[in-house]
Amino acid sequence: MPSIATIGFFDGVHRGHRFLLSQLLAEAERLGEQPLIFTFVQHPREVLQGECPPLLTTTDEREQMLELFAETHFLDFAQIQPFTAAEFTHYLATHWKVKHLLLGYNHRFGSDRQSIQSAADASKSAEPEVEYIRADAYMQNGEKPSSTRIREHLLYGRVREANELLGYRYSLTGRVVPGRQIGRTIGFPTANIEPPAGKLVPMAGVYEARILPLDRPALVNIGTNPTVNAEPSAANAHLTIEAYIPGFEGDLYDRSLTLQFRRHIRQEKRFESLDELKAQITNDLKTLQI
Repeated sequence: MPSIATIGFFDGVHRGHRFLLSQLLAEAERLGEQPLIFTFVQHPREVLQGECPPLLTTTDEREQMLELFAETHFLDFAQIQPFTAAEFTHYLATHWKVKHLLLGYNHRFGSDRQSIQSAADASKSAEPEVEYIRADAYMQNGEKPSSTRIREHLLYGRVREANELLGYRYSLTGRVVPGRQIGRTIGFPTANIEPPAGKLVPMAGVYEARILPLDRPALVNIGTNPTVNAEPSAANAHLTIEAYIPGFEGDLYDRSLTLQFRRHIRQEKRFESLDELKAQITNDLKTLQI
């Protein structure tokens, strides 16, 4: 069966990505072809520039989200990076029976950075020929969603703005690991969550989140605990993610928990005493949406 495909890294699988994928499904139905999604194991910048931006989604998260739309295949970007647009198109046509390629309106691909129009012109003389379809652009409140823009929002604590472009709440999933248990001594025991390597951690501060699979509200502190670490050093200034779950009693060590961020409450700050810290946490809890 011939296929129609699209390609991209799709970090975050945000509203813009999902708009493109909905067009893929619509075109597949119109043409009577199998929809395919091609993405990469590595972020292209990791191969091209030797550095990778903090990612909105892990490989597993991307796969789970993309598979909701169509059959998804992960390619090794380092292996296909030398391909020109014509060579890569030929690879898709011969190995995956791709007859149509749906690409974003400003997409450029191949080592020769071909536009859709130039690639389409070259494809007319190729065998087998692949037809290109230009996808419509998507705007969200006058802004084009992009993974770069969403990362910027999160790195400045603008969780609501990031969530609006994502179309869902930004989340972190990690294992609960032992901490210093200082929260327990002041009446607010926390789960110390270790995020996956390479996953973007929002700006230091205090956040409201929903914690899964418990499905309970949580007060989350991201930072270095300046009240306790009055004079941070290389040894104690490690960034931590600590979630206090009001009313919860139980052992969470080694469990995997997901934090769905709702909003940024305030910046992390140093208090003069633990009593002042306790009073602030009490006030923060009053703002949670139970």
